[in-house]
Amino acid sequence: MSDLTGHTLLETPSVAVRDVYCSCGRGHKSSEECTGSTLLVFPYRGAYVRFLGRDEAVAEANQVLFFNEGEVYRVSHPVEGGDASLVIEVENALLRELAPKDLLRDGGGVAFRRQRLRIDPRAQALVAMLRHSLRQGLAEPLEAESLALTLVRRALALRTAHAAGASEGRQRLADRAKLVLARDLARRWTLADIAQEVGCSPVYLTQVFQQVEGLPLYRYQLRLRLARALDLIAQYDDLTELGLDLGFSSHSHFTQAFRDAYGRTPSQFRQSALDR
Repeated sequence: MSDLTGHTLLETPSVAVRDVYCSCGRGHKSSEECTGSTLLVFPYRGAYVRFLGRDEAVAEANQVLFFNEGEVYRVSHPVEGGDASLVIEVENALLRELAPKDLLRDGGGVAFRRQRLRIDPRAQALVAMLRHSLRQGLAEPLEAESLALTLVRRALALRTAHAAGASEGRQRLADRAKLVLARDLARRWTLADIAQEVGCSPVYLTQVFQQVEGLPLYRYQLRLRLARALDLIAQYDDLTELGLDLGFSSHSHFTQAFRDAYGRTPSQFRQSALDR
């Protein structure tokens, strides 16, 4: 696709890391695509929808998506602004060693049973740390390989990952709510606003979203905002401005939420990722 560009940040016999951007505008499904190897895709900016047979998955910063070798899929972009993902390819023997058996299909190759898993905030922080340190030229290959494999291990760990569990209809309702949030991360949405957008009652929306994602809707939105902060943190000299631009009510609100999620303040994270 002409709208897709990528930059290889790391390539060793064990692992490859690429930063991939899509500048597609809002539009219909793409033509069929497939990859030549099994990939773990960590969206960190924007959102898109991936169609795999009858299964649909919203790709956004709370998820890791699995692109199996040779598996045909299509993509649509219902949200303006394009998207970006960190794409990790792990050597097959290592990936089989890292992945819990329950996540992999039986057979000779390495392929995942699911299309996606939800990741936790620490995995989001590892995505940002790996990307920033490689783009800034701060990480040696050995350190970057270790960070990448740690990220993969955490994203696949059954105790830190979450597989959505619900009927197809409820999953699609939750996915529609995610796309509403992704359209404007800084907006102070109300339940009534979102419920009107997706076509259900606020009570039903909260119940379904909690069942599907295992998180209340407000906390899911908070994680999306914080993941965007990880993406943008290198571009802001004034971190108070960053927090306000993402919809936080104050610097202290942003700092506390960031610390609760990632175990350090925004300034401490930026220092560890960019100022070594």
